[in-house]
Amino acid sequence: MKSTNIFFWIVTILFAGFMLFVGYSEITLDPKGTEMMKQLGYPNYFTVFLGWTKILGAIALLVPVNVPRLKEWAYAGFFFDLVGAAYSQIAVGGLNPQVLFMVVVFIFLFLYYYLYHKRSSRILADAR
Repeated sequence: MKSTNIFFWIVTILFAGFMLFVGYSEITLDPKGTEMMKQLGYPNYFTVFLGWTKILGAIALLVPVNVPRLKEWAYAGFFFDLVGAAYSQIAVGGLNPQVLFMVVVFIFLFLYYYLYHKRSSRILADAR
């Protein structure tokens, strides 16, 4: 249980930290990100909206309180955000290194989800 808990928090902090960083750069309309979103055909207001949702989702994942429905919604939001980003990249530029990097982010997302449920089921079993 202890190793699962440690691994869970490492994966959660890395994934949420990445999303916080990306969300902040989207909210502040970082020139590199803005240019990429323009190439994909998205307006700046959509970029800012995505930035705020990433920050709120990362906070939901980092909150240590067990709020399963909120964490499930955050997970689903990140999944759809990442699928949309990967699809947009492939539709505009084909398979490129940015799309391949998305595989790493997906791995962290699924690791988080797997460890979250593994940890939650053990917490429930210990409570009985």
